[in-house]
Amino acid sequence: MTQETHCFHCSEVLGHAPVALDLAGNLRQFCCLGCANAAQWIEHEGLGDYYLLRSQQGSKVDENPSDYSAWDRDDVTAAHCRPCPEGRQIVLLAEGMHCAACAWLIQSALQKDPGVAVVNANAINGRVEVRWNPEKSSLSSLCGQLARLGYRPYLAVNEAYEQEKRRERNSLLLKLGLAALVTTQTMMFSEALYLDTAGEMSFATRDFFRWLTFLLCSPVVFYSGSEFIRGMLRELHHRRPGMDTLAASSILLAYFASLYQTLTGGDHIWFDASAMFVLFLLSARILERFARNTARAQVDLLARAQPQFAWRIIDGRREQYPIAEVRPGDVLFLPAGEAVPADGILLSPALDVDESLLTGESELQTRQAGDTLLAGSTLGPSAGEMRVSSTGQNTQLSQILRLVEQAQGSKPVENAWAERLASRFVLIMFAVTIAAFAIWWQIDSDKAFPVALAVLVAACPCALSLAVPAAVSSAFDALARSGVLVLSPDALSKLGTIDHIVFDKTGTLTTGKPTLHAVHAFAPCDQMHALQLAYSLEIGSKHPLAAAFTGSGAAQLVFEALSVIPGHGVSGRIGTEEYRLGKAEFAAAGQPDEGVWLSRNGHVLAQFLLHDPIKAEAAADLAWLADSGMQTHLLSGDSIERVRDVADTLGIANRQARATPERKLDYLRNLQNTGARVVMVGDGINDAPVMAQADVSMAMGSGAWLAQSNADILLMNSRLKQVRQVFAVASHMHRLMRQNLRWAIAYNGIAVAIALSGFIHPGYASLGMAGSSLLVTLNALRIYRTAS
Repeated sequence: MTQETHCFHCSEVLGHAPVALDLAGNLRQFCCLGCANAAQWIEHEGLGDYYLLRSQQGSKVDENPSDYSAWDRDDVTAAHCRPCPEGRQIVLLAEGMHCAACAWLIQSALQKDPGVAVVNANAINGRVEVRWNPEKSSLSSLCGQLARLGYRPYLAVNEAYEQEKRRERNSLLLKLGLAALVTTQTMMFSEALYLDTAGEMSFATRDFFRWLTFLLCSPVVFYSGSEFIRGMLRELHHRRPGMDTLAASSILLAYFASLYQTLTGGDHIWFDASAMFVLFLLSARILERFARNTARAQVDLLARAQPQFAWRIIDGRREQYPIAEVRPGDVLFLPAGEAVPADGILLSPALDVDESLLTGESELQTRQAGDTLLAGSTLGPSAGEMRVSSTGQNTQLSQILRLVEQAQGSKPVENAWAERLASRFVLIMFAVTIAAFAIWWQIDSDKAFPVALAVLVAACPCALSLAVPAAVSSAFDALARSGVLVLSPDALSKLGTIDHIVFDKTGTLTTGKPTLHAVHAFAPCDQMHALQLAYSLEIGSKHPLAAAFTGSGAAQLVFEALSVIPGHGVSGRIGTEEYRLGKAEFAAAGQPDEGVWLSRNGHVLAQFLLHDPIKAEAAADLAWLADSGMQTHLLSGDSIERVRDVADTLGIANRQARATPERKLDYLRNLQNTGARVVMVGDGINDAPVMAQADVSMAMGSGAWLAQSNADILLMNSRLKQVRQVFAVASHMHRLMRQNLRWAIAYNGIAVAIALSGFIHPGYASLGMAGSSLLVTLNALRIYRTAS
């Protein structure tokens, strides 16, 4: 990488007309004027060391400065700023802050503003905390300074949620740190007591060590161990003892038994074991939280995908407004590289859009004028305009998020089963612990309590409680990263029993974008008038076939009493004349079952032959079905000839043409009545009843919302290869669950047996328990390789 070929500031390849600038006596070249101005300001302000310290390339600076004046609005500052002694405090997300040098540059640059009191830039999480006096400097000027350096600022979305997550994480880490520090000290003092095998230590010294160990151990038990004590109280309140009940019982039993021995001058204490319990149990708990947060990562990204502001075009002028003030029908300007703030229709001729967050597809997708843009997608290198159709909670992204969060909040059948198993296991282990104490009391009363304590710790079903939820949550997230959202908690579990797979045709196996192949008009109607009638009848319809008539260029006629008959067609009136457009049996009785027919008062006016091509990779994506052992079916409302051709091309054994929603539903019920377990894959509004009836249903992300809301699994990029991916991840999930359960049960059985023998210290029993939880969690995370 050299100065002659790459920009000195952002390191991008220089274009045909680079900008040359003298900096500190050296001639530097830049890709654009924005980078040149940024470098000149940095050097002028004495911050040139940034270029020597940085470990990663900088971000390209936009030549056209962004307008952040809307950020000074009272409603924005009220929602995102907090009062502080210096005036106001805000947390911004800085795009492009990659290393410590970036954080240093941001802090140094903002602190040169006379109104700024404190700046804390964190390169790890990309956040910049600013405290400033609003009477001396505006928020928009600070944001503009960040943007001029190449760090585009964003308002932190749902900052309260982020703060709660940080508080929870910091609290757990503080508890773990305290437990680790104190446990090592406690073990040192306890070791001195253990080594006094000859009883040479004086009683005063012994009691001094014991009370010192008690003082050290107490904050570990009641602060670091509060996670388990509170959990035990909740479980006992609901009369469902579980892992926390066993864990807290072990901790408190060792602690209070040691305190009793200290007060009465007994022979043994177990403060070190109590502290070790907390340390290793807390380590396992943090691993569990890590796995849970990993599984929610993609959903959190989706939740943060919508920007807080939009550029609304009013009377030819662009004005920035909070997204809450944008309404359906507004025309928005979409800057290059920015996220789409709402659902809407593209008005610009063509744009490249990054939909990877929604669909898992890394390549840019080209969208033409009239195509739908979804909130959460990001524009490529070109700007454009769109007309808003849905905002806020009404966007498809928000609706899907609600379904996903509802699914993640519910527990699959396997989770409930594992929890019941763990609860019963706890009760059995309490009985085993009491029996162990009684038996060892007869054998060796000095070992009775430590053996019972070791049994109680070894029996803690941490791994058993994690075995199923770790695998399920990892599978959900692995699919979400690939553009597959699981909307039903039991969907993946049911896939293991599926033996029949039913496909819709239009939009599922085919592109769903039919084109007009031929028009046959019958006197007295000509082709142009037939197209005008068909276009006017279908305008506003969301049926895939309607798109074939939108490009005809015909003028719209006004129909009265427009009526859509699902699975048949559409009808409307002009005066006393009734027009019908649809299947032959609906619009042109007695005519061949091919194409779409147009009639007036029962007299045939035209026949439209449409072509909806099979998806390019459909045959390759469905090739695995031949070896799967599943029966394949094709249900479609299309003609017999077209359905036969598609089924033969894709190797689908069973097919039914001209299937209305009622016939599709009957077909599915007949399959299920024979004992079949059926998965339905579709996308249209006509598939919604069938999807609700199927054992498992998958909907294409490009399909109708009604079909998606009735689906168990949503294939966001609408590619058939995701069907195989879902089956593969479900199969791997079941395999990992079985492995985890076998390991957890085997571990608990072996650990309890060793503890019963009296050969293991209670503290080391907790180490084995934490290790088993780690193994179960890491095993569950292997599922990401299947979904990649």
